[in-house]
Amino acid sequence: MSTIEEIRENRIEKLKKLESAGLSAYPIETKRTHEIKEALESFESLSKKEKEVILVGRMRTMRSHGALTFIDFEDGTAKLQALFASDKLGESAYQLFLDTFDVGDFVELRGILFETKRGEKTIQVADYKMLCKSLRPLPEKWHGLKDVEERYRKRYLDLMFSPEVKDKFRIRSEFIRELRNFLDSEGFLEVETPILQLLYGGARAKPFKTHVNAMDLDVYLRISPELYLKRLLVGGLEKIYEIGKCFRNEGIDKFHNPDFTMIEFYWAYADYKQLMKMTEKMFDVILTKVLGTTDIKYGDNMLNFKGPWERIEFFTLLEKYTDIKYEELNEDALKKKAKELGIEVPTGADKANIADEIYKKYCRPKIIQPTFVIHHPKGFQPLAKGLEGEKLASFQLVIAGAEVINAFSELNDPLEQEERLKTQEKLFKGGFEEAQRSDEEFVEALEHGMPPAAGFGMGIDRIVSMLTDSGSLREVILFPLMKDKE
Repeated sequence: MSTIEEIRENRIEKLKKLESAGLSAYPIETKRTHEIKEALESFESLSKKEKEVILVGRMRTMRSHGALTFIDFEDGTAKLQALFASDKLGESAYQLFLDTFDVGDFVELRGILFETKRGEKTIQVADYKMLCKSLRPLPEKWHGLKDVEERYRKRYLDLMFSPEVKDKFRIRSEFIRELRNFLDSEGFLEVETPILQLLYGGARAKPFKTHVNAMDLDVYLRISPELYLKRLLVGGLEKIYEIGKCFRNEGIDKFHNPDFTMIEFYWAYADYKQLMKMTEKMFDVILTKVLGTTDIKYGDNMLNFKGPWERIEFFTLLEKYTDIKYEELNEDALKKKAKELGIEVPTGADKANIADEIYKKYCRPKIIQPTFVIHHPKGFQPLAKGLEGEKLASFQLVIAGAEVINAFSELNDPLEQEERLKTQEKLFKGGFEEAQRSDEEFVEALEHGMPPAAGFGMGIDRIVSMLTDSGSLREVILFPLMKDKE
């Protein structure tokens, strides 16, 4: 069996032979008249009129029988059979095709559509043209899930050989498009905010750090666009959203990737309760348009996205699954209880974040159907408005044991915000790496006045992985970060 390098050298020789015949292996234009799907849909009309069409695509198979050669080729819309016949093309042109074309090459074919005796729709080739000579062969077998890393490294082959993979990325694209359409229809304006930031904020996460040579300046890749988007609320933009990349220097698992796509939007004069109703409506509209249903299979579960969804208190869940009555315990008592439950408490974590660690291990995995977990403890979200007692005006949408959306009524009291961020800064200096940083410029913006508002954040990769029944969000990221093969 020939090695890859031997096959490559052989194809380079074919390339030279094609060029020596005066033909380009990489021409600058093509004269395609129809997509294959379009030609198939108009097949009866085109074939009866014997109207010539020009189709293009990649050769996927090639079968020669003396003076006849059949190929299957496909473009981005469909696949079709083509017939090359020596008596139609002329012997020299037919031989040149056999001598220089391979499976994997992109071709342009001009001819008449007809149906074979076996009922196979086919184009009878009257003329052909090389559009791109492939130098490496397509793999005879694609390993699929047996070699997940290879699929991610060579996603182009994964897409080529796995229609179900291609369909996942079609769904992802359509989901984002309909998400935009929904927000636009609700009067929201799409904006863009900085990815390079002097001070990261808006979420609990470790950042990536980089350097701007031209300014001799250390900066961070954003972990969230939140603090800049809220500056726009101060500026008078009442309904805004951003879809873009964020970066968190944390672990990689089925629900986390160092760079990911998220949507955040902010709605002036609304609160978290209105936002829950809007979220239910948003999913109903988008899933119906993209998938035609609000019943989604994910793993062993059938998820029902038709609202209204259950709303359940954070403290109720904590007591139900761990017997912890949050408001009756101080920080030391809760930390002791966490250790008894086998929870590794992060260095410097305060009472609210200790409770969240317990919740994530003992409560959240129990939630399967779309559920709003409301009223997290104060201190957990330093940017959220508080309610009476220990509660925040907040919610998370939890599905199949994972947080999909984080949202709350936004804190717009600059003095309280300043104090909360100072507290967070102390936690950070005490070793809690996920604490928010104190951002004086953001507080200054709040002092100019920010209207009451509700804010929403959702990881696109995470929700799409659920909607496509994927085992990991890396299945719905075209090129997830991989270690060097060496």
